[in-house]
Amino acid sequence: MQAKKAILTALFLGTATLTAGAYADDVGPDQAMKLVQEGKVKSFEELNKAAQAQHPNAKIEETELEKEFGGYVYKVELRDQDNVQWDVELNAANGEVIRNERDD
Repeated sequence: MQAKKAILTALFLGTATLTAGAYADDVGPDQAMKLVQEGKVKSFEELNKAAQAQHPNAKIEETELEKEFGGYVYKVELRDQDNVQWDVELNAANGEVIRNERDD
């Protein structure tokens, strides 16, 4: 019985890991530039400006392009003049803000 339980647990954890990985994949620099050139995502300059428009005078600390649910999401971490960190996510294809939250 214990062996059966261990096998089922291992299968569940393996499936959960595979499922989680299928929803968000980091896009490498070469692939990102290709997507910009193909017009599948906006330029990073445009996306950075869209993120900074949410928090004027904030500085970009980190950016990341991910493939999620068949589309691309540009994630930006900003720090404002009050030292508050913000997480902004944009639809990389059109620059629309998906999420704009204070990072705790």
